[in-house]
Amino acid sequence: MSVKVGNIVEGKVTGLKKFGAYVTLQEGGEGFIHISKVSKDYVKNIDDYLKVGQSVKAKVMGTTREGKWELSIKDLGNRESAERGGDHDFEKKLGRFMKDSSQKLSAYRRRLDKKRGIKKR
Repeated sequence: MSVKVGNIVEGKVTGLKKFGAYVTLQEGGEGFIHISKVSKDYVKNIDDYLKVGQSVKAKVMGTTREGKWELSIKDLGNRESAERGGDHDFEKKLGRFMKDSSQKLSAYRRRLDKKRGIKKR
């Protein structure tokens, strides 16, 4: 199967930069996934989502200025996103939420104790 715009392709991540990932496609050729095309969520650090040597599925969006295939993981259908590990994203978000919530609760209790005049031992 040749690589065409709109196709879903598989490949291996061969390199990571702050701004994206380089991928070698099984069908032949090189691809690039920009950091904004890795997930529907905000990606601050690409290392949290992709690793060198990891197999990925991505949709072909076009070509880059360098002649590589422009790829997108976030533009896959829901089925492919779930196969890719959508549960991992949920667990990560839940962990962040729990951490933030406990910090907010602790800060709230300190303010309330201060307001009531209660001092810690």
